[in-house]
Amino acid sequence: MLDINQTGKSKVIAVANQKGGVGKTTTTINLGAALAELGHKILVVDLDPQGNASTGIGIEPNERELTTYDLILGEVDLNDVIQSTEFENLSIVPANTDLSSADIELYSNEKRSFLLHDSLRQAAMSEFGFDYILIDCPPSLNLLTVNAMVASDSVLIPLQSEFFALEGLSQLMLTIREIRQTANSSLRIEGVLLTMYDGRNNLSQQVENDARENLQDLVFKTVIPRNVRVSEAPSFAQPVLNYDSASKGSQAYRDLAVELHERNQHANA
Repeated sequence: MLDINQTGKSKVIAVANQKGGVGKTTTTINLGAALAELGHKILVVDLDPQGNASTGIGIEPNERELTTYDLILGEVDLNDVIQSTEFENLSIVPANTDLSSADIELYSNEKRSFLLHDSLRQAAMSEFGFDYILIDCPPSLNLLTVNAMVASDSVLIPLQSEFFALEGLSQLMLTIREIRQTANSSLRIEGVLLTMYDGRNNLSQQVENDARENLQDLVFKTVIPRNVRVSEAPSFAQPVLNYDSASKGSQAYRDLAVELHERNQHANA
């Protein structure tokens, strides 16, 4: 298996959708865990003031002394802000409610769109040898999300299998296009991931058909099923791969990790 870090560069992926409740944080946590299970070194950057990715990976609020707020707006040592987790190969920069004020503070900074980009590309970052950096974006198209897109190589878009799902993508696509034109010309769409999919439901099937017809190869072959074990896992502060390794949700995220890595191997070939 080719280690993507043979290129000497971490692949940075923003997991974004301005709509809440689409499986964004769940996907960040479990895709990270599945890639880590494959042997890749993973960093999750929690960019949501709610800090759900941090909670879901087992970082208690009192363990978040330094957070993404400090990473973006403070001059902190990466060794102090990057935390290891109890899961092998999986590290995190946690978040807390301090990030809520970051958006306001960013507006007064002339480099406001590039602060996360510069933080993740410090020379010291290469010493960690991360293969993938996954950024869990807030559920809005604010300056934090813009920072994530400017810092990223690509955007992974979770899409809930529900009515009007595709209509909600238009604003996100416009934002990605604007970032390409103004700040990050190499930004691309990593893929669209169908989440909370129920194969017995005609609506889920219709959303999938519409997505594949309109977006074609941008849609991952893997779909994430509606699965109670996936929903339960965060309350136990674990990725579903650890909470119930044999569940359908766990297998789906393993399939996604393989598909995503193969796409990137092909792109780097």
